[in-house]
Amino acid sequence: MPSFDITSEFDKQEVLNAVDQSKREIVNRYDFKNTSTSINSSESTVSINSATKDRLLAADQVLREKFAKRNISIKFLSDFSDEETPSENKRVYTLKTGIETVDAKEIVKFIKEKDKKMQACYSRWFDTCNFKKKGLSAVNYERD
Repeated sequence: MPSFDITSEFDKQEVLNAVDQSKREIVNRYDFKNTSTSINSSESTVSINSATKDRLLAADQVLREKFAKRNISIKFLSDFSDEETPSENKRVYTLKTGIETVDAKEIVKFIKEKDKKMQACYSRWFDTCNFKKKGLSAVNYERD
């Protein structure tokens, strides 16, 4: 019986490479000179620091371009928080892995409505959706 899984994970090494490339570009670009702009990463966060909001947004654009170039989904950068102080602007991205329970239930419901013969389940321990069916058919699921 054919089966497939849906997962939501990012390659940590590729994220580190994208952050490293962004750092190098920021150091070399003329418009970032003397703005104290920096990008740092840890296990599950990426932070951007800059003296001005304008340079923060420009560094954000550089990071997004490097993510796209390395085939990392920009949707991993959707969860962020901004902090503004008189001397510094900071943006911290939280990189999430796994599928949230609400989204997984929505996917399972969509699959079951689309094809009655397909078995679908959500595993909280592995953050995946598993699907099995006799005979293979394609099911397209797009979430806004």
